[in-house]
Amino acid sequence: MAADADHEARPEVELKTNRETVRSATVKLLRELGVTTVFGNPGSTELPMFRDFPDDFRYVLGLQEASVLGMADGFAQATRNAALINVHSAAGLGHALGNLFTARKNQTPLIVIAGQQARSLLPFEPFLFAERATEFPQPHVKWACEPARAQDVPAAIARAYYVAMQPPRGPVFLSIPMDDWDEPAEPVEVRRVADKIADASGLIDEAIAALAGARRPAFVAGPGIALEDAWDEIIALAEKHRARVWVSPNSPRNSFPEDHPLFAGFLPADRGHVVASLAGSDVILVIGAPAFVYHVEGSGPHVPEGARLFQFVDDPALATWAASGTAITTSIKPALEALLRAEPSPEREKPPARQPVPAPSGKALTEPYLMHRIAAARPANSIIVEEAPSSRPALQTHLPIVRRDGFFTSASGGLGYSLPAAVGIALGKPGDKVIGLIGDGSSLYSIQGLWSAAQLGLPISYIIVNNQGYSALKAFGQRFGLGNPVGSDIVGVDFCKIAEGQGLEARRVADPAELDAALRWSFDAKGPTLVEVLTVPDPDARPWWAES
Repeated sequence: MAADADHEARPEVELKTNRETVRSATVKLLRELGVTTVFGNPGSTELPMFRDFPDDFRYVLGLQEASVLGMADGFAQATRNAALINVHSAAGLGHALGNLFTARKNQTPLIVIAGQQARSLLPFEPFLFAERATEFPQPHVKWACEPARAQDVPAAIARAYYVAMQPPRGPVFLSIPMDDWDEPAEPVEVRRVADKIADASGLIDEAIAALAGARRPAFVAGPGIALEDAWDEIIALAEKHRARVWVSPNSPRNSFPEDHPLFAGFLPADRGHVVASLAGSDVILVIGAPAFVYHVEGSGPHVPEGARLFQFVDDPALATWAASGTAITTSIKPALEALLRAEPSPEREKPPARQPVPAPSGKALTEPYLMHRIAAARPANSIIVEEAPSSRPALQTHLPIVRRDGFFTSASGGLGYSLPAAVGIALGKPGDKVIGLIGDGSSLYSIQGLWSAAQLGLPISYIIVNNQGYSALKAFGQRFGLGNPVGSDIVGVDFCKIAEGQGLEARRVADPAELDAALRWSFDAKGPTLVEVLTVPDPDARPWWAES
């Protein structure tokens, strides 16, 4: 009987191996979606996913899951397509949660897959399994799923892609048991799913009429413009209506050329300063941004007296919590195209010219001088990826971002994003020089990203702004009457040795006379380099939150 049973079982085994599996169906699906780069740090519960890894796919290894998420985020933003991440169950996902939070704030489409123990073991709470796996990453993902059957995995991944790419874009999560990948499954057809939304309320016509009648319009440009690649449209609209253009508070992207005559500056995350900056405007269009994100307490009105505010945003949640004005839920690029129909009023006033900023003297190696010299030496095809909060006012004043997709940082304010994100952006923008402008404190959150940059040979110039502490924290402490807050000093770290230990060439600069040569060396290099710059305090510095 046993022999007969074995004989009868053989055709079933042969049939199973000849059929489509969860793995093969998933590979075909991802290939059709253009998702052929996998960012990860695998564990035992993920290994079956990578059996017979296809030759046309690329696996990018990060040495810690926070770096993995940061790299994938940068790559997805650079390519404007969802990126695929593979992390270990439970603890691995836990390491990644900080940058998963940032990805949601960045509106970055990510498909995060974590392994799960074999289904047959789950009733026994086995080692390295994820308990209540779909709850762990919430509320920082748009959708989370652990498929009920192995056969449902390819369809779940397809849905995850569509959800991640729909506005507002963002990360999604899947928990997949390790024994699912070899199970039989049907192929999944790639569908066309709309990834734009349009205003259905008619409010955009009201905004067009208001803009047409405005004498002193002002625009507040947010990251949504960059996310939808509406650079040309916002420039055309500003020039047509001679409107001054501000950057929204704490914007993680550049959305308007900062050397343009109509560029007005950066709005601070402070209610009173926002109102003062926009004073005199009669119509204010907030485009692709919240209205407004604050970081310090304030009181009084949210917009200048007599001004009408219209907000254009693709996230209904952002529209609901705005404190003032009319919110219009729409994709940004079509909204700008519609606004271009408005003809400017014959009574339109000419906006005042922005005063030039004098260059720093260079007598001391201050952050303004560092930014000034980076601006002078950077290649034309360079992209700034920044995470140096206390240096941001100096950057905004002396290092103007003038090209489309020329600036990236974290929308969440969390640290540990930009150093690995530079890796993903360099992968997604081949041929461009990436300048990772990172604070000393910020860099230590995901310093392992240097290893990935070295292994991939990417053209990244890391510039570590070493002011030996969490200077943003020290500056913010001034608001509370603190001197030097506890836990805000960082001393004894040799960033050059850390970089060299991970495969990068590195130089340290403490003398302003040596800065230009070090920057040229780094910018000319074909592979990754690191320049550690020991800066001294700028006596004229304004607090980092008080953007101009």
